[in-house]
Amino acid sequence: MEEGTYKGHFKGQSHFFGYEGRCGLPTNFDATYCYALGYAAGVLLHAGHTGLIASVGNLAAPAKDWIVGGTALTQLMDVERRQGKFKPVIQKAMVALDGAPFKKFASLREEWALQNKYISPGPIQFFGPTADKSNFTLMLELGAMA
Repeated sequence: MEEGTYKGHFKGQSHFFGYEGRCGLPTNFDATYCYALGYAAGVLLHAGHTGLIASVGNLAAPAKDWIVGGTALTQLMDVERRQGKFKPVIQKAMVALDGAPFKKFASLREEWALQNKYISPGPIQFFGPTADKSNFTLMLELGAMA
């Protein structure tokens, strides 16, 4: 095709790659957590407890000490005004600028930027010294590290 001869129309379409960009092989923590959630969901369903979302607590402890149960869906809901009407919704989880993870990041931001010290343990490890490390941000949120 010669330059300037295209007569069609171009309409770009953007796409948010937030979830896709964070995807990768699960860690041992991820696999154990999701197994616990799935198992809890099965137990809740088998017992006839509907309207609950499987939940796992005490995540800063070893998996054998986690607390598995169900949380009522209504406990997660709030009422927001959307398009002029009040609707029951589950609120979006926004970054808490006063939370431990962001405060930790803010305290190290300049050093990380100048010295390229971002936390990256490398590829996911299923065995070895880092295989069973828990998520850094989660541990900050739970107060299990400073």
